[in-house]
Amino acid sequence: MTLKEQIRANRWRTLLLFVLFLALFALLGLVAAARFGIDALFVVGVVAIVYGVISYFASGSMIASMAGAQPVSKEEYPELVRVVENVSIAAGLERTPPVYVVQDDAPNAFAAGRDPDHAYVAATTGLLRLMDKRELEGVIAHEVGHVRNRDVRLMSLAAVLVGVIALLADVMIRMSLFGGGRRRDSNNPIFMILAFAGLLLAPVAASLIQMALSRRREYLADAAAAEITGDAEGLALALRKLDNDPQQLRNLNRATAHLYIEAPLNKASGLSGALSGIFDTHPSLQSRIARLEEAGGFTLA
Repeated sequence: MTLKEQIRANRWRTLLLFVLFLALFALLGLVAAARFGIDALFVVGVVAIVYGVISYFASGSMIASMAGAQPVSKEEYPELVRVVENVSIAAGLERTPPVYVVQDDAPNAFAAGRDPDHAYVAATTGLLRLMDKRELEGVIAHEVGHVRNRDVRLMSLAAVLVGVIALLADVMIRMSLFGGGRRRDSNNPIFMILAFAGLLLAPVAASLIQMALSRRREYLADAAAAEITGDAEGLALALRKLDNDPQQLRNLNRATAHLYIEAPLNKASGLSGALSGIFDTHPSLQSRIARLEEAGGFTLA
């Protein structure tokens, strides 16, 4: 399968997965209607529509805020901005994405936005210190690959949709526990168990959809980066450095974890780290390196 065929197939998967997100909102609405009355269904529907519209237009800025990313100029980070400019030209983008920097010692990077005309590329200060120019080009080409492949739209929307599903489920669980607005005919124990199961499983299902969104896209963005730079080995070296670095991001957020070039939760401690394997949004760095080695005909020392 060629790169263009993979991109086309991914767009059909994107449509399917977006329908699944809508199904989760419908599930929450039905539970709300059965538990609290038809007015609750109307409230959930309005929240979903309004939040969806806001998310579409403001997803990039919302994610930048969650990640602690700030826009920077060429005077502040000349090498990084030059790399983004060069890679964007090589990728054939009509517009060079703005550059953001996250003040964090953990090396990582991501791209976000609703389309190539409204996307940006962000890198941590830890990444800039760790990578040499060749490796940095590989990482930036990976993120520009997400922009060119139009992954950023759904990946950015997924970040905020997962958040709103979790928020709605949490609000309804709290209302159920404290009896707010409860219908009299909804006290059947079996119904209560089914309702709570639906509310608890909705955020889990959203996270699984988010995971499915990202794994294939990471391989595709790696292939795009190798094509853009003509240097699969440079990206493979960068991925190995990321794999060997033990530092974790300060602003850990499960909703945005799938955006990064390396899954930040893999290095988390405590419960988040223990669950990272279950809800892993990325294929392993070792498997990605192996694919780059196979495609580029080289073996890292």
